[in-house]
Amino acid sequence: MSSAATRPTGQDRLWSVTEHLEDVLATVRPLDPIDLQLLDAQGCVLVDDVVVPLSLPPFDNSSMDGYAVRVADVAGASEEYPAVLEVVGDVAAGQSELLHVGPGQAARIMTGAQLPPGAEAVVPVEWTDGGLGAGPVSGMRARSASPEGASGQVHVHRPAQARAHVRAKGSDVRAGDRALTAGTVLGPPQIGLLAAIGLGTVRVRPRPRVVVMSTGSELVQPDGTLETGQIYDSNSYALCAAARDAGALAYRVGAVADDAETLRATIEDQLIRADLVVTTGGVSVGAYDVVKEALTPVGDEDASGGGIDFRKLAMQPGKPQGFGTIGPDHTPLLALPGNPVSSYVSFELFVRPAIRTLMGVPDVHRPTVRATLRADKALTSPAGRRQFLRGRHADGEVTPVGGAGSHLIAALAQADSLIVVPESVESVEPGTEVEVVLLGR
Repeated sequence: MSSAATRPTGQDRLWSVTEHLEDVLATVRPLDPIDLQLLDAQGCVLVDDVVVPLSLPPFDNSSMDGYAVRVADVAGASEEYPAVLEVVGDVAAGQSELLHVGPGQAARIMTGAQLPPGAEAVVPVEWTDGGLGAGPVSGMRARSASPEGASGQVHVHRPAQARAHVRAKGSDVRAGDRALTAGTVLGPPQIGLLAAIGLGTVRVRPRPRVVVMSTGSELVQPDGTLETGQIYDSNSYALCAAARDAGALAYRVGAVADDAETLRATIEDQLIRADLVVTTGGVSVGAYDVVKEALTPVGDEDASGGGIDFRKLAMQPGKPQGFGTIGPDHTPLLALPGNPVSSYVSFELFVRPAIRTLMGVPDVHRPTVRATLRADKALTSPAGRRQFLRGRHADGEVTPVGGAGSHLIAALAQADSLIVVPESVESVEPGTEVEVVLLGR
């Protein structure tokens, strides 16, 4: 049950941004670990440290196409006086039976092939005549087109130092090394490493399933036709994309009309596939604020699901918020305002950290920096409110984008950061150092 039940509530209670976030994060818990196939684990968080069971590479191998040789046999070799060696055969990548390279001998070797016994170095094919008896060649011909390549003689035109063009066993990682640490988000390189050390499955916390829905009878699908008084539903798309960006598996539900029973039924239907539910719109004090109407009756703390608490926050934009748990599994639900900027800022401040907590990521917050404000005039902020203004950040400076209006979605699309104006500050002069939340990083 939400820890909101232990705190004073009521319409006159004004929550700080910090209090609301603490309440959310105190309720949300990391998802239970599961074992997944590697590709299914992409984007998930590693539960345990991974120790390398075998060295990489697992054997000495060639980093070039060329000839495996003994160092003494090519010492002093030049184009004028090449070293002439007997070719005893081919060594291909994956070959299990290896030739032995003795004095005066060489083995034609391919990139990635195991260095044969007796060989001490690899000379690139470009340093040889390729077994053709002429000058230096630029590469190897296909085996089927060059029977002379695996037998006969090869002229080597340059000397090689010991271990030249040889990748040593364990030069990447050694058996017993820690390959990845718990808390790592598995991306393509990490998936590749796990495969390279022979792991087909991995223990992770799954990506949270987040259901996003907009409310409002005025909302129309983006490809629909607008009638008088209607607008396109943008919030559910933005928030669904933001949830995916945060690492979740996000499911968008079509906009729900302003009917409490319909909304309540829709949410209950979605709980089967939700680790977190996010609604947008209908949380203020209007006569048609359907989310508040639909979920307030569930607010009895003895009722199944724990209850949703609707509250006012000392912030701009995003003053009206709702949070709690719902359903038999006490699924967390965050009810965000309906104005586009308010909903997105609220997502960044509260929903994204909740998603990252469900994932088990150690650091759930966006990075913040200090930057110098570049503006034509002072920024104003309401007393007692923490304001979040859209901005563009570069080279230690931040410039406001658009105004303070919570409907300015075009300005939001140009922003890459949020400028934070504390509750105690009502005016920020150009040149002042401010706190900046970096988005998309």
